Amino acid sequence: MRAMILEEVGSPLNEVDLPIPEPDPHQIRVRVAACGVCRTDLHLLDGELPDIRTPVIPGHEIVGYVDKIGQAATGFSLGDRVGIPWLGHTCGTCRYCNLGLENLCDEPGFTGYTLNGGYAEYTCADARYCFPLPEDIDDLHAAPLLCAGLIGYRSLKAAGDAQKIGIFGYGGAAHIVAQVIRFQGREFYAFTRKGDQAAQDAARRQGAIWAGASDESPPDLLDAAILFAPVGSLVPFALKTLRKGGHVVCGGIHMSDIPGFPYADLWGERRISSIANLTRQDGVEFLELAGQVPVETDVHPYPLREANAALEALRRGAFTGAAVLVP
Repeated sequence: MRAMILEEVGSPLNEVDLPIPEPDPHQIRVRVAACGVCRTDLHLLDGELPDIRTPVIPGHEIVGYVDKIGQAATGFSLGDRVGIPWLGHTCGTCRYCNLGLENLCDEPGFTGYTLNGGYAEYTCADARYCFPLPEDIDDLHAAPLLCAGLIGYRSLKAAGDAQKIGIFGYGGAAHIVAQVIRFQGREFYAFTRKGDQAAQDAARRQGAIWAGASDESPPDLLDAAILFAPVGSLVPFALKTLRKGGHVVCGGIHMSDIPGFPYADLWGERRISSIANLTRQDGVEFLELAGQVPVETDVHPYPLREANAALEALRRGAFTGAAVLVP
């Protein structure tokens, strides 16, 4: 099979030919139809994630079709369409798993990071961590749901019953969660890079109450702010946009350092928290909701061999939706 592989951190991916993998007992082998390109993939390439082991095939927003089934794998049949997310394995025995917090597992496996992912023509995944997908969303448009959608949904859950929600960084995750916010009858305010008129216009088309640069103040105090941009300096500013009791939710796996800020900006029972990974229950809930909305994703397809170009386009902020690799 053809694959794009990270052989050295800090270097571009290499296009290689590899043997088609064989599934372990609990795994299914999947013929990849589409794989989304996520900012976490950039963090992997740039060495911003801990304990990176190379070589590894990135990609954790995978849509494909079951090609082979391990002896102990259940829940899927040959030919079924499946989604493979970031969370690829948990131990099931640590304190966090026993508390229903498998996203915090002490011995996890992550697709496209510690486990080979979907920048390839085939991949293997534990069937217990894969999902059926809404039938009315095609392969290309379903791919971003598997991380951008799921992390956005978990971030929104963390915001509780907030009615006025700020979204900092209007890209792949934001353009999905914005649709859920509107479907639920809530309001969102979009914060973008300075001068990014295209992103602001996209937010307005999706129903933003207000859209502006990330250093501009919105017209109303917000109940919550969700940060998808991995820029630590936005955290103190986001605090200033909140009413008392408001919540800043940091949705990324990596963020630059957060600068100091006056305690007065946090006082009034304002909170800052992070989102770590996802649970399988998040996947079940969100994918059902995505079909009800229905969520429409803005995708930019690239051939598999052009993975490096797709990653650089993401780095530049060349689009507001999501790049998707097509083998």
